Amino acid sequence: MPEVPPTLSLLETAVHAVGGAERPGQVEMAEAVDHSIRTGEHLAVQAGTGTGKSLAYLVPSIRHAVAEAETVVVSTATIALQRQLVDRDLPRLSKALKKDLGREPTFAILKGRRNYLCMHRVHNGAPDEPEEDALFDPFAVSKLGREVKRLHEWSSDTETGDRDELVPGVSEQAWRQVSVTARECLGVSKCPIGSDCFAERARAEAGKADVVVTNHAMLAIDALEGYQVLPDHDVVVIDEAHDLVDRITSVATEELSGASVGMAARRCGRLIDQDIADRLAEASDGLAMILEDMPSGRLDALPRALAGALAATRDAAHNCMSAMGSERKEDPDGATARKLALALLEEVHDCAVRVLEAFDEERDVVWVSGDFNQKAPSLRVAPLGVGGLLRERLFAKRTTVLTSATLTLGGAFDTMARQWGLPPSEKVRKIEGAATEKDIDGPRWSGLDVGSPFQHGTSGILYVARHLPQPGRDGLPQEYLDEIEGLVNAAGGRALGLFSSTRAAKQATEALRDKLEHPILCQGDDATGLLIKKFSEDERTCLFGTLSLWQGVDVPGPSLQLVIMDRIPFPRPDDPLASARQKAVSSRGGNGFLTVAATHAALLMAQGAGRLLRSMSDKGVVAVLDPRLATARYGGFLRASLPPFWTTYDPEVVRAALKRLDAAQTK
Repeated sequence: MPEVPPTLSLLETAVHAVGGAERPGQVEMAEAVDHSIRTGEHLAVQAGTGTGKSLAYLVPSIRHAVAEAETVVVSTATIALQRQLVDRDLPRLSKALKKDLGREPTFAILKGRRNYLCMHRVHNGAPDEPEEDALFDPFAVSKLGREVKRLHEWSSDTETGDRDELVPGVSEQAWRQVSVTARECLGVSKCPIGSDCFAERARAEAGKADVVVTNHAMLAIDALEGYQVLPDHDVVVIDEAHDLVDRITSVATEELSGASVGMAARRCGRLIDQDIADRLAEASDGLAMILEDMPSGRLDALPRALAGALAATRDAAHNCMSAMGSERKEDPDGATARKLALALLEEVHDCAVRVLEAFDEERDVVWVSGDFNQKAPSLRVAPLGVGGLLRERLFAKRTTVLTSATLTLGGAFDTMARQWGLPPSEKVRKIEGAATEKDIDGPRWSGLDVGSPFQHGTSGILYVARHLPQPGRDGLPQEYLDEIEGLVNAAGGRALGLFSSTRAAKQATEALRDKLEHPILCQGDDATGLLIKKFSEDERTCLFGTLSLWQGVDVPGPSLQLVIMDRIPFPRPDDPLASARQKAVSSRGGNGFLTVAATHAALLMAQGAGRLLRSMSDKGVVAVLDPRLATARYGGFLRASLPPFWTTYDPEVVRAALKRLDAAQTK
């Protein structure tokens, strides 16, 4: 095999092949990623939109994989980026680099087992128990039946069994009828269709690939769950790294309710002595009754009645598991029913144990979760922090590159580094006041901000409506609605409204639809993807919405020249996880508000502001209606997290600028 060319030579070949131009930030990032891979020093890279960061990390990753015969894992937070990498970037790169590398690099996508059809369940497997609501709703049952029938038909046509390739999709309840989790799987050797398993086929392909694209949830399972789901790898690149902590936390969160315990009792009821199963059913009723009487919110201590119900649930689940006995030879259908029952029993038992131990060890946060739709309450438990887990099970085992357009909150990397479990770095500037707790010992890493090709100071304006009143708790004040109306009229539509709640987005939509000449789309009116498509296709249309729009909109061109944020998006004061984390930082002498609440807000605002400039010709305004961005002590931290737009507090100046932009588009 010929000697592998250096990274920058390969990058030049790749950029030329895809018809691009060399970008200084891209070159700087590729060199840094190459250095990280060679030295084993972890790297955090902030690379703004338009930098070409996917090529900047893929080229050195591919070079390493081919030269060292090692697999590199690339993890993303969103399906959209996964698809971009697998359908566009990697195929073009593989062809472009084939000659220089001596062979065509290979790649594969790998998702969790639950994302693939289980052919054994399709043809022979035990059905899932219907949800309680469906038992009394003939329409729900018939709809479920139609979806499952469609899945059976699709199973004969699909080559991958990948749920994302089924368009339109089906409900979660229908998909559960034809898929299994890792715990529920019989295993290749015991499953009669194991040799044709879609999930195993995907894993086998991934095991032979140079680059494996996966998601943060799979990365978390591989690192935290104690069993290997990803192929052996010595380098991992985490794109969309701003989302890593939330995704890891989500995987490590468990839920327990009367309904889930009851389903476990029904699943094992046909397989063991009925009296033993009945005790679990009784525990289910007791847990449901106690949760019904409890207010929603965080638990700082475990009430005696709830402790008793959890102990009864734990013991009853353990007795059911013991009654199932050790594995035995049985027909595949019986083995499937047994495996499904055991998997749910283990989840119930382990979650009950975890909640009972949470108040002694103070590693977890426990809360009662209610639902506005009158869904029965449940008990949830999540880790207080995931930094220790990441430090021990990710950074200690493999070289890690973390990248995103938004990593330097408050102007430095340290805020994100602490959440990841990395120590303050000597190579990056620290944030004053973010936390005063003791520095963490940990692995070596460095931070690099390669900037953005956009000229933020001349392409965008940050307008802070300092003259408005502070936002209240009773919806949007009339002054805010008037301000939005004036801004949208000046811009001629073309506005993306990012609201801190669904209620605020709907209030603004209802108040302004009849007043504005321009159409307003509101999240919830249709599928979000379709709304974004309509918004991008009609320059005069506005789109108002909440959380997913702060990060999920990529609309270059004149359809988006105004981004409006109604208020600083702090977590709710009663958010159980955020409030517990804030309390923990304060108890160690740190600034809990700045470290948790302000960091949460800074990350969302940076992502929201990033919606404005998506191409080199874009221009526009980011308007923040919340005056606290200008007046509060923490305002400087938040402003330092935003792109370096030219800033004004004058409404007349900003409306005049928007009118000029609108006029330029209508010439």
